[in-house]
Amino acid sequence: MPITPTEKIWFDGELVDWDDANVHVLTHSLHYGSGVFEGIRAYPTSSGVAVFRLTDHINRLFSSAKVFLMDVPFSSADLVRASKEVVRVNGLDQGCYIRPLIFLGDGEMGLNPLPCAVRVAVAAWSWGTYLGDEGIRNGIRLKVSSWQRHDPNAVPTAAKGTGMYVNSSLAKVEALKAGYDEALLLAPDGRVSECTGENVFVVRGGRILTPPTSASGALAGITQQSVETIAADLGVEVSHEALVRTDLYTADEAFLTGTAAEVVPIREVDDRMVGDGRPGPITTQIQQTYFAAVRGEVDRYKDWLEYVG
Repeated sequence: MPITPTEKIWFDGELVDWDDANVHVLTHSLHYGSGVFEGIRAYPTSSGVAVFRLTDHINRLFSSAKVFLMDVPFSSADLVRASKEVVRVNGLDQGCYIRPLIFLGDGEMGLNPLPCAVRVAVAAWSWGTYLGDEGIRNGIRLKVSSWQRHDPNAVPTAAKGTGMYVNSSLAKVEALKAGYDEALLLAPDGRVSECTGENVFVVRGGRILTPPTSASGALAGITQQSVETIAADLGVEVSHEALVRTDLYTADEAFLTGTAAEVVPIREVDDRMVGDGRPGPITTQIQQTYFAAVRGEVDRYKDWLEYVG
């Protein structure tokens, strides 16, 4: 999706002009994919623009950096403030997408990343619904990818690492070229892992099932956790269980979650209609509650919002 430039990016502790937030061609992370990042959304509310679960996202960013042995030269509190600052200075009062990035700079080359300087940037821009408004309303078509998700002992799938998303890009392009909206990746053992950037849920018999993230190679999603809380509060049981592709074919309902995608119904998987091919009642109720929560309309979830001020 195209990016609409804003005025300022927070870069290594300073606000710089969008066009000046540049790096050298020999930046280590450009060559070896050794970076970590987050995707965060801010939403307009009746009390001003608020970032959804900002501190949780920044804490996960630091956990990812720890896995990659990156010594971040700023605190988590610094990056919480930086995230709010880029929303505020760019006047993004109607909401936006926020991208914190920790990467390794230039001056060193080779597979040993330890001597490299750690650099940090936070950008924000207006970004619409990742899988489209039509997908939000009526659901998307999903394809099981020929590409497998990573084995957790090959790369650390508990971390949100930049280079690891080549796997997602290959699966995404394959799905799009085949006429689908999104791809579902299987773990090396053939069980369901996740989509290219989203966690997946199945509804069966009034219960919600989702793969266990550590075992399946899927990233533990913050939107996923939020939806599990919402479901439980609505009286719907949520269980982490291993799934195979036919569990989606025969599901009563299915949906996916992610910061960029938000909550999106799945209407087809591999040309098999899910349920009656329309968003089901549980999916719809969770989706509506989620969108109300991120906009500050549900009191019990207001502690998920961090106001920019």
